[in-house]
Amino acid sequence: MTAGDLRNWMWNEALAMVARAEHLHRQFFEPAVAATWEPPVDIFETDRDLLIVVALPGVGPEDFDVSVEGDVLRVAGYRRLPSVTRTAVVHRLEIPYGRFERRIRLPSGQLAFGRSELVNGCLAISLTKRD
Repeated sequence: MTAGDLRNWMWNEALAMVARAEHLHRQFFEPAVAATWEPPVDIFETDRDLLIVVALPGVGPEDFDVSVEGDVLRVAGYRRLPSVTRTAVVHRLEIPYGRFERRIRLPSGQLAFGRSELVNGCLAISLTKRD
């Protein structure tokens, strides 16, 4: 590695570190009412149903809410920091914590809420198609 390559590498690492620090700063100092992250979703469709899977590892059933507002499915809640973090030194914090919200636009008037189930850290929401 040449001296120029080393300087570029160090500069890129420094910029990445500043970006991570700014992200953490925004995450911890934003107002509590604003969602700080959006959970990823997968959407599957069959002839009769629409299945939405929302990744919510570490979120208990009491810590989120599912609602349908018009033609929008809304999943919102809060992922808490593990209790060990109260006395621990944080070396890296990549998993998002705090308030989350995900809104998914649905075809208007064509779906009825079926059921939802939290399994292995994923929320499965079934919406039945209306004829």
